[in-house]
Amino acid sequence: MLTQTNGKINKLDAADRSVHDWYRFVLSFPPHLVRGYLEKFGVDGSGLVLDPFCGTGTTIVECKKQGIASIGIEANPMAHFASTVKTSWSINPGKLITWANEIADSASGEFERQGIADVELFDSNDGRERYEMRTLPAEQMKLLLKNSISPRPLHKTLILRDLIIGSVDRSCAAYGRLALAKSLVEDIGNLHFGPEVGVGVIKEDAPVIQSWLANTIGMARDLETVRPRGKTEATVLHGDARDLSHLVRDRKFSVVFTSPPYPNEKDYTRTTRLESVLLGFINDKSELRRMKQHLIRSNTRNIYQQDRDEQWVKGNKRVQDLADKIEARRIELGKTSGFERLYARVTRSYFGGMYRHLADLRDFLKPGAWLGYVVGDQASYLRIMIRTGQILGEIAEELGYRVESIDLFRTRLATATREQLNEEVLVLRWPG
Repeated sequence: MLTQTNGKINKLDAADRSVHDWYRFVLSFPPHLVRGYLEKFGVDGSGLVLDPFCGTGTTIVECKKQGIASIGIEANPMAHFASTVKTSWSINPGKLITWANEIADSASGEFERQGIADVELFDSNDGRERYEMRTLPAEQMKLLLKNSISPRPLHKTLILRDLIIGSVDRSCAAYGRLALAKSLVEDIGNLHFGPEVGVGVIKEDAPVIQSWLANTIGMARDLETVRPRGKTEATVLHGDARDLSHLVRDRKFSVVFTSPPYPNEKDYTRTTRLESVLLGFINDKSELRRMKQHLIRSNTRNIYQQDRDEQWVKGNKRVQDLADKIEARRIELGKTSGFERLYARVTRSYFGGMYRHLADLRDFLKPGAWLGYVVGDQASYLRIMIRTGQILGEIAEELGYRVESIDLFRTRLATATREQLNEEVLVLRWPG
């Protein structure tokens, strides 16, 4: 695996391809970036690290590997679950492998009774199938992207899922559910990941048991190498990073390292929608809405009439000028869709939400605490450039933080304009 940082190509070591790869968002930052900044900030086993937008746990997993205590906060229930499992290293690997083989045998037996195979594709009209195709309730199916999973792989996945969830061994079942989430994204479903998640090649069938068993055994093998460091604290809290006082209470952090959403039209909930629905983390539109309301307002699909985050940056000229420029471009181009009308408001709401977060965070930082925010430029709102790192740096200074640097992490091309966009690490210091 190769990753580009400041124009240089660095090969990731084997450790980066272990626990981190159990399940993670596409386009997440690499573990070596966390490791480099932990060293730069001088954090050791006596410090406590916070990742307030922890996603699937890259920062807190790396902290645990380094013997550094950490706390993560995540509002997406699927990602929160993934981070929790990825930092739970106490299970016996041999026990997990034995359990996984027993579940695989049970699933294979059920497939055989129904006349279906797990790996070999065959003509669905050959008379071998002796079952009624299982599917999800209509309300749950509506939450999925159309054709994101084909009928036969869905049927087989539901059989395996129920065996995992119904297992009496709850500790093993948690790893099994996470392994199934990874299989759904990589092997079972039809998803394609680009600037936005979409549907790729439609697969009539997929090796459900084979993929899941390989992923579960892979987890067990990784656990054999990391278990000796398993006693280091790594806590994952389910909540909103804009309201820390209800979550971390009286804890004090010496380092913050995180990657919040960027202001763009990427609906982050779609990235985990397939596995979130199939594993029961989202069951209907009301649950999806509640989850989105606990996220930073970074796109038009998670902004609501009652939102008030934009009020926090009413006096920030840079944000107001940027939003006004986006709205002026919309009017100039004659764009009138409901989503396009929200671009300016999303911009204000995003930076207002980040203002709330940074303001609330101050009470939980030790004097001299270091902070690193991995953020990216955006130009998806009618091609108006949003220099996310620079603006967040100005907001942080307004709140009493000191901007130490804005480090180039990597570059990418904007989909629409082909302009080069920077992804950066905004480095802050809290004087106290």
